[in-house]
Amino acid sequence: MATMTIRNIDEALKNSLRLAAARNGCSMEEEVRRILRKNLLPKSSRKGLGSKIHKHFQPIGVTELSLPPRSLPRDKSDLFEE
Repeated sequence: MATMTIRNIDEALKNSLRLAAARNGCSMEEEVRRILRKNLLPKSSRKGLGSKIHKHFQPIGVTELSLPPRSLPRDKSDLFEE
């Protein structure tokens, strides 16, 4: 991983960054990484959770899972019977 130092950031921008980081529950450094990732990486390189799980299990051959059969929703009246 690379390290970067950014100098001469005005106070208003720094305060906005600090507030955004607090809203997202992370450090200012992590907030900057998120902003850079979101705005500079191509959208195709940002994988969702399903894609990450698929990639994790693909080497062992677990790529297709059978779905359990669906059933109709229960009637509301069944919920209150004793």
